[in-house]
Parts: sequence; C-alpha cells; structure tokens
Amino acid sequence: MTLSGHKTPKWLNNNNNNNQPGIPAQTVLPKWLNRLLKLIPITTHQTHLGILTFEAAAIISKLLNFNSSLSDPSILHLKQSSITLLGTRKIVSDDDSFLLSLAVAELLHTLRLTAHSASSLLKVARETSLLFLGPNFDDFAESGRDQYGWVIAGRELEAVARRAERGVSVTRALYREMEALAAMERKKKEKSNGGDDEWEMKIVWRRNEVRRLKEKSYWNQSFDEVGIIIAKLLFSCLARIKLVFGIGDHGYVAALPRCLSGSSAATVFPDDDDRRSSVGVGVRGGSVSGPLKVGGIGFTKSGRDRGFFERNTKVLKAPSSTLGAAALALHYANLIIVIEKMVRSPQLVGEAARDDLYSMLPSSIRSSLRSRLRGVGFSASDSVLAREWKDALVRILGWLSPLAHNMIKWQSERSFEQHSFVMVPKTNVLLLQTLYFANKEKTEAAITELLVGLNYICRFGRQMMNAKTLLECSNFKGWPNMRQSKHID
Repeated sequence: MTLSGHKTPKWLNNNNNNNQPGIPAQTVLPKWLNRLLKLIPITTHQTHLGILTFEAAAIISKLLNFNSSLSDPSILHLKQSSITLLGTRKIVSDDDSFLLSLAVAELLHTLRLTAHSASSLLKVARETSLLFLGPNFDDFAESGRDQYGWVIAGRELEAVARRAERGVSVTRALYREMEALAAMERKKKEKSNGGDDEWEMKIVWRRNEVRRLKEKSYWNQSFDEVGIIIAKLLFSCLARIKLVFGIGDHGYVAALPRCLSGSSAATVFPDDDDRRSSVGVGVRGGSVSGPLKVGGIGFTKSGRDRGFFERNTKVLKAPSSTLGAAALALHYANLIIVIEKMVRSPQLVGEAARDDLYSMLPSSIRSSLRSRLRGVGFSASDSVLAREWKDALVRILGWLSPLAHNMIKWQSERSFEQHSFVMVPKTNVLLLQTLYFANKEKTEAAITELLVGLNYICRFGRQMMNAKTLLECSNFKGWPNMRQSKHID
C-alpha cells in the first residue's frame, strides 16, 4: 500500500512468486526507486469539481444558450429575418442556400469548440464514456451512433435544461459571493483597528453564504455527475442541428419538409415544390423538427474522406474578396459607427473630429474619396441638395449600420467570454449578419458614398451657421442706430 492509499501493482512487488509479467521476483529495485514509487500514486482522481465548477458552469451555460438558439422560433427567425437582412443581401450574398450554409457552419464550429473545452474538463472523470467524450462526440457526428443514449429531446431535454439552468444560476451567485468575500478580506488587511469586530462579523456571514452556495452549486458535485449533463446537452444540440438543417450522418442534405415539427404550424417553405420526404436523426421524447434547405456544405465525393466538422465548416473560410479575409471587418465596423454619429449631428463635427475620421480611413478609401471630391467646389449652399444627401445617408446607414453594430456585438461577446465567467446575455448574432463576409469593394463604395455626403452636409451646416452669425452681428450693430433715430424723432 502506498502513502496515498493506492495499492502497488503486483509486478512491482519484490516478493513476486507467481510468475507475473513484468519485473522478475529476484530483481531488487534500488532503494531510491522504491521510495519514489511509494510516493507516486498509480492513479489520481479528483472526486469533486471544486474550483473547476466555474469552467463547467461556463460550458453548460454556452450549451443552454446554444440549445435555445435551435428552438423552432429561433430557426424561423433565422430563416425569415437573419438571412433576409437588407445589408446581408446587398454586400454579403442574396443566395438563401449559401447564407444558411454559413449559419450551419458557424453553429457546428461553435459546438465543436465547446466540445473540446468539455473534453479537456472531463479528462479526470471516472466514467470511461466521459473520459473519451471528444472521440465519442466525433464518432456520433460522423456515424450518428448514440451508444450511450445521450441524445434527448422534448420534455426530457427541457427537464435537463431547467436543472442545468438552476445549477448555472447558483454557480454564478457563488462566483459573485467569492469575489465579494475576497474583496472584504483584502479590505480587512488594509483597515485600521477600529471596527474590526463588525467587519469580522460581515466576513463570517459572507463565508457562510459561500459555504451554502457551494453545497447547492456544482462545487461539490463529481465530474461524472456534471459530465453527464454536459454530454446530454452536447449530443442533443448536434442531433438537433443535423435534423433541422437536414445534414445526414455523412454530411449530406437529408430532407426538406414544409414544417419544422409536427407540433409546430410554422411554415418554413411557402411553396409545395420545396417539400420532400423526411429522413432525420432519431431522438427520444417530444417532437422533432424537420430540416431546412442548406447548400454549400461539402456535398462532393471528395469530401467523404474528411471528418464531419471539416466538411461542414469549410465554408467559414472567408474568400479573398471579403473584409474577413482582409482582417478589416472590425475596423470598418468602428468606422461606420463613427460616421453614423457624425451624420446624426453634423453641426457638432469639428476639425479635430474630421482629422480623426480621416486617420481611420485605409488607403483604398482615401484614394476613392479624393477622386470623388476632385472638382467639387467649396460652396455648399443648396439646401435642397443638402436634404437629398441627408436622406441618402440615412438610407445607406439603414442597411449598413446594423451589420457594423452586429460585428461589434459578435466580437465583444466572444472577447468577454474569454475573461469572465459571469457572461453577458447572448444575442445569438451570426457572422453572416456582420461585416465579416461582406464584399470589400461594395463596402468601401458605400463608405465612400457616406463620406462624400457627410462632407457636403457638414460644409452646408457650417455655412448656414456662419451666415446666421453674420446676420445676428449685423442686427446687433444696427440696434443702437435704431434707438438713436427713435430718440431724435
């Protein structure tokens, strides 16, 4: 028996008389090696999550949000609103099948990243199925075999989701209480002797609250208990994606039924020509949704040799003609938002603000802007033209600005997740709703048009303001003369 309580394997015992494989009975190990072997346990298992409860809760929170994004109303919103966004149709693509393939690819990519995080967390689980969660997940994605019965749906999935929501909520509360306790203990060290008893009572109360929340949260639960929750949510989300978007076990479109589910009256395809036979992934409990029409997801024979996720996410690689490939999507989003603020209040745009805006412009936009402004005079006194430019800018920003704001949301959500467990509410913004896949030339042409119009309305505003100032000055100078003439009369 080792010092850690684990039994030493038989092949390491010096009194081996049973012809066991390994070290012969007559072999004498050095004393230092004997001492080392006694100090090192053969296996180590952490029974409870402990501090890793926050990592587990973050994974479960992502899966819960992911599961809600695959509900019938969310899928209908994707079909009827997200891919029909005016800005998306103008500078990304007007092909519904391609846009849906982008949505599916991003969903699968996000789910796979979450699966990698879960697999790393469960490397110390006792259950073999959870210990190899990553390979089991890949096997299920490729073949559709659910050998552990982790795919659930309907009421069973709702019950698991509700329990998981409560666990995540309590774990978030635990996180906040532990941070507050740490802050109070730091202040205690900094405080003077006065009022120490009262402060100590507050710390004791906070410690009791932390202890209570640990009992209710995932803190004292085993890796296996939490791992089962993660596995069920993970596998069920993938099964739902396969079913809703018609991806078969080998990455091919399976069916295109009219409605999302037997219990839902929501029409996905308005025409009967789009309706076909239904082949879906089997799930236990509740209604199942039928697949949407998806294109561009590795349906060629050459893609069969690659993995499920590689086939179905290759479309996420931005083409060279897009802002994503040029790494300009986030920069252009900030630029558009700055222009939007200036268009709303052109009278407040000063020389410093114009210089800052110009410094944000890349060379390609500067060149096109110079060519557009070449030959334009300095006068901007036409009120009708100024109104026309104002209306034109509002129209352009009406479809371009949502993509810019979505780009900021998409980036900020993912940056925030990397640094904090207490996550902000998810907005479920997809890359196809941002500037990432936007055509670079079309986007730059729109931005140039905004800058030309902004230039005119700003000059018009300044000229009107100068004229008003001159008029007020002339009226003020004429006022004493008017008073003097009245006095003479």
